[in-house]
Amino acid sequence: MSGVRLDKWLWAARFFKTRGLAREAIDGGKIRISGVKAKPAKEVTEGMEIVISRHSEEITVVVNAVREDRRPAQEAQMLYAETEASKTKRLAQSEAFRAARAGFVPADHRPNKRERRQISRLKELPDAT
Repeated sequence: MSGVRLDKWLWAARFFKTRGLAREAIDGGKIRISGVKAKPAKEVTEGMEIVISRHSEEITVVVNAVREDRRPAQEAQMLYAETEASKTKRLAQSEAFRAARAGFVPADHRPNKRERRQISRLKELPDAT
């Protein structure tokens, strides 16, 4: 097999649960190949570098193999290899997020009327940037 459609490959590699979700991500500009926004029918071949933006993270993978069918997760992981730069960046982001949340202590009660007003006033403040 020489190549396969990008939306099929993303679905087969288990980056997205359905082909429809993969197509929406591609149409929304969340998938880039060689720094250029891709199209769903773009043919994926071995050796291509694909950048996938999901949630707040960005994953850069190199295609090792192509498949049209969806296989178990362990087989799907063999279709690609994440680059070292992508791994270190993703781990640094997760550590920063974890550190930011370290001091958070949830309240032991629901907010009362006064606290709700303070929260709504806080939300109404304009951005400082």
